[in-house]
Amino acid sequence: MKFPKWIILVLAAAVAAYIYISGQSDKDMAEVEGDKTKVGFVYVGPVGDFGWSYEHDQGRQAVEAEFGDKVETMFVESVPEGADSERVMTQMALDGADLIFTTSFGYMDPTINVAKKFPNVKFEHATGYKQADNVSTYSARFYEGRSVIGHIAGHMTESNTIGYIASFPIPEVIRGINSAYIAAKAVNPDVKMKIVWVYTWFDPGKEADAATALIEQGADIIMQHTDSPAAMTIAEEKGILAFGQASDMKQFGPNARLSSIIDDWAPYYIARTKAVMDGTWESTATWDGIKEGMVAIGDFSDKIPADVQASATALKEALSAGTTHSFTGPLNKQDGTPWLAAGETATDFGDDGLAGMNFYVEGVEGDVPQ
Repeated sequence: MKFPKWIILVLAAAVAAYIYISGQSDKDMAEVEGDKTKVGFVYVGPVGDFGWSYEHDQGRQAVEAEFGDKVETMFVESVPEGADSERVMTQMALDGADLIFTTSFGYMDPTINVAKKFPNVKFEHATGYKQADNVSTYSARFYEGRSVIGHIAGHMTESNTIGYIASFPIPEVIRGINSAYIAAKAVNPDVKMKIVWVYTWFDPGKEADAATALIEQGADIIMQHTDSPAAMTIAEEKGILAFGQASDMKQFGPNARLSSIIDDWAPYYIARTKAVMDGTWESTATWDGIKEGMVAIGDFSDKIPADVQASATALKEALSAGTTHSFTGPLNKQDGTPWLAAGETATDFGDDGLAGMNFYVEGVEGDVPQ
């Protein structure tokens, strides 16, 4: 069939218009996509651990809620610390991430390595100490929260034995053990602390076994610096007491849970994402605590007497105000050598500073693993 020339011209014009409009739509879409700030998160555990990684992912979701379609987030969970994490970070950078949060201590060197290859990508490493022009560090003063729950535990223990499940012998974990013990000892001179090291952040089986072992050693209250609610579950089953770690964990031990240390990363993640968006991001070192809200104390159980609730609240407020410090002398190291004189408080850095703490204070039993 032969079409009239005018029909051919109209069809040609229509096709050309379609191609142009489609091209413009694709271009506009590309521009919209290009305007999005892409933010990546690397997690050491599953987002369903109801602990550390769960709370970091709550922060990621807060970023999405705050910025809507101006951001695109991505995450990879259960990434081992080491070469695997470096591959994950590299892929995120190749996928166009503008900002990458690496949320475990063992990601420190991999973060630095990948950051060197992608100088235009901003990196934020949690709990580490190595920085670069495009690498910031951030952490929380969890030891302040452990002072509060240590205070409660010292009052509440009937066996005078507190059990502590520890992950890895890094300064962050050792600080927590020491601060909890100091606070418990201050209100109960007879208190002892039993420690089980599990050498993992997240392994419900090992954590449950550790809790059971501590109970067999006489502990009637369990603390933890690991990420699953397994210890809380064991405490509930055995009829003893425990504290939530990183998140509230009340649903896993409604009768066992006394309170909890809750990590609130959302404000920091929102602020740092906004800094990338508006071009004000700079490499910084952040170490916030109760005052800034990065460390929160969960609601107190009715099992805690009113006077203990009041004294724990007063301690929390004093830590927030800076009128009390978790590490205030006189304090000796485990071997009896002086560490802090009467009234002296620990420094963050330097020799024997908190950032590099590798010793127990006097009275803590056992050895720090090497």
